[in-house]
Amino acid sequence: MSKMHLVFGGRVKDPRTLDFADLSQIEVVGFFPDYASAEKAWRAAAQRTVDDAEMRFVVVHMHRLLEPDLEA
Repeated sequence: MSKMHLVFGGRVKDPRTLDFADLSQIEVVGFFPDYASAEKAWRAAAQRTVDDAEMRFVVVHMHRLLEPDLEA
């Protein structure tokens, strides 16, 4: 299985958390085959919204969610 990563983000209720204000407004940046390309996309999205403290983007390791036993 490839090590798929998802980058997404949106407006959060509190900048210290990942409690998104409106899930219908989540921006999906994309799916990426490796962490390096996911991190590059995450940095670009985060930089684009750097002046908005309530915008947050994250990288999710999809392969860990889909097959958690592989990490053991």
